[in-house]
Amino acid sequence: MTPTLAALQRAIGYQFNNESLLEQALRHRSAGRQHNERLEFLGDGLLNFVIAAELYQRQPESDEGDLSRIRAALVRGSTLAEIGRELGLGDWMSLGLGEKATGGHRRGSILADAVEALLGAVYLDQGFDAAATMVRRLFAARLDDLPDAESLKDAKTRLQEALQREGRPLPAYEIIEVTGEQHKQHMRATCRLADTDQIFEGQGSSRRKAEQDAARACLEFVFNLVTKP
Repeated sequence: MTPTLAALQRAIGYQFNNESLLEQALRHRSAGRQHNERLEFLGDGLLNFVIAAELYQRQPESDEGDLSRIRAALVRGSTLAEIGRELGLGDWMSLGLGEKATGGHRRGSILADAVEALLGAVYLDQGFDAAATMVRRLFAARLDDLPDAESLKDAKTRLQEALQREGRPLPAYEIIEVTGEQHKQHMRATCRLADTDQIFEGQGSSRRKAEQDAARACLEFVFNLVTKP
């Protein structure tokens, strides 16, 4: 076992029987054929199941929608990237010359994929229980401090629910302007309340983002509800 991989295994609290699985989990596709994408696929499925099972036990009063929102917040790329940084995975990543030159070892998407690949590698090395134990260890602090499901709802969902509570019709969204090149568009959207004809405008780099921004403006003005972007 190389000293560097020994240090990593101490950091993650797991000793591999087959160290080549760990090496593969840390190998980006830019570094060669035996890269980590298949392990990432395996780890992604395992992670979603284990987190779902944890939330099911910890949140007995939550419905499916709330559980899904909390799980999505826990397993999203930005959270996985944070865990990758906490483990220092970037220091052990095998990257091609181009990725090295552009700071790939710090890139959130690469670190997030490596975390999932690591879980897949543990599963192949010692089975489901070992991999599930690692998930619970890596996510322990986040599982003990779960976000409020209501705060995770997007603006369009919160606006729809606010209107339904008052027995009001649902809003209508419309894209009113698209500018920029195909690969880098900027959109403006409106959110119209049918019963008052009030119109709120939003913008973003996609239809979804522009409509969410318009819904956010409506929530803040009509219902005095502030939502996260």
